[in-house]
Amino acid sequence: MANKLKWGIIGCAGIAKRAVIPGIQQSAYNEVAAIASRDESNAKQTAEALGIPAAYGSYEALLADSSIDAVYIPLPNHLHKEWAIKAAEAGKHILCEKPLALTAQEAAEMVDAASQAGVLLVEAFMYRYHPRYSILQDLIASGAIGEVRGIRSAFTFNNAADTANVRYRQDWGGGSIYDVGCYPISAARLLLGREPEAVTVNAMFSPAHDNVDMMASGLIEFGDSVALTFDCGMWAAFRNPLEVLGSEGIIEVPSAFITPTAESGSIFFTSGGERREIEVPHVNAYSEQADHIARAIIEGTPLAFPAADAIANMKAIDACLLSARERTRVVLPQ
Repeated sequence: MANKLKWGIIGCAGIAKRAVIPGIQQSAYNEVAAIASRDESNAKQTAEALGIPAAYGSYEALLADSSIDAVYIPLPNHLHKEWAIKAAEAGKHILCEKPLALTAQEAAEMVDAASQAGVLLVEAFMYRYHPRYSILQDLIASGAIGEVRGIRSAFTFNNAADTANVRYRQDWGGGSIYDVGCYPISAARLLLGREPEAVTVNAMFSPAHDNVDMMASGLIEFGDSVALTFDCGMWAAFRNPLEVLGSEGIIEVPSAFITPTAESGSIFFTSGGERREIEVPHVNAYSEQADHIARAIIEGTPLAFPAADAIANMKAIDACLLSARERTRVVLPQ
């Protein structure tokens, strides 16, 4: 690939500085050309610290930079729709943090804006670009574990003491289902290859955290008597496992969504009483995500996860939040 995709970063969020920007910089087909913040001094400090050539004191200024091909949006959830649509109207391809929006309707509006502008819109579920998920899909499709009987997964961490965190603003799209519950939901949809039929979720809403869901556990029904059981939380010990149970075997992924070390990418397969580790390449999932997008833009290769996938994931999230608030089983339209 002769050219590299030039990225602009809209905001100086921790996830951008800690993981996404370094991942783009370490990738083969991309470079980070600019970063913007509403606080220009913050943009300049971040640019200097991370070796980014240009810094802007407004998001609008970055979008007006004709040298920028694509933007990454790590803003709080309630700002995703506004800035994704503005980026599309500016002719920029878009990688937007998960969850893509606050509702499936918002996600649909974002997808429509990107389509009308002729740009790509991608939801930033970096874990899907790690090669082990292709291995998981191949194992399941091969019948190695027999018929799938169910999936269990979780994503929890404890940040509850930081009460000023944006995750604890209800009007900003805070809460554990939005922040980390979206991962098990997305993974189950990916591995099962179909959409949920109904959900039942119980949640702990915390008055000390603007009544967002600090912990949630749920059952997501996928039909054929197969379901995802999951929990997610921002006031619990850290973990992020995934297990696929089959009639003849089990697949275990101890660290299903983050892979900071070679060991964290491990997959274990149990069948016939024998448990063995499956060799998995150690790669930077953020770099793989960026390169996948770059190839789609520069070479025209199809996206593995079209923007419509984000709408489907948001429909499941909408149902989970409704179920948790009303303490009832919610059936999704088919």
